[in-house]
Amino acid sequence: MDNKLEPVVVPVSDVDRCRHFYRALGFRLDLDRTDGNGRRVVQLTHPGSQSSIVLGTGTDSAPPGSARTVLKVPDLEAARAELLARGAAPGPMSRCQDGSGYLTFRDPDGNQWMLVGDVPAR
Repeated sequence: MDNKLEPVVVPVSDVDRCRHFYRALGFRLDLDRTDGNGRRVVQLTHPGSQSSIVLGTGTDSAPPGSARTVLKVPDLEAARAELLARGAAPGPMSRCQDGSGYLTFRDPDGNQWMLVGDVPAR
C-alpha cells in the first residue's frame, strides 16, 4: 500500500488570525474556501512538508487549542532562530544525549507544536 498522511485539523477560534500567524511562519496557503453553509476551510503547508494543516469553521468538533503536532527539522537551532525572526515565541531548547533535541511553541489559540531535530555540535 502507498499510504500518505493527509491534512491534520488544527482547531482554532479565529481562522483569520491563525491563517495570518501560519503564513508569517512561512506556511504556503493552498486553499481558502467558504461554502454556502458557513463552513470555511483553510489549508496550509509548511515548506518542505508533504502534509498540510487545515484551519476552519465547521471542520471539527475539537476545542480550539487542543491540537498537538510534531514537525521534524534538520537543524533545531536554525529553526528556533527562524521562529523568533518570524514572530513566534518558542520555548527553550531541550537537548538529548544523542545530539538531537526538541522545543515547543504555540499558535494564537494554544495549539502546541513540537519541533524535533538535530542540534549542531559547538
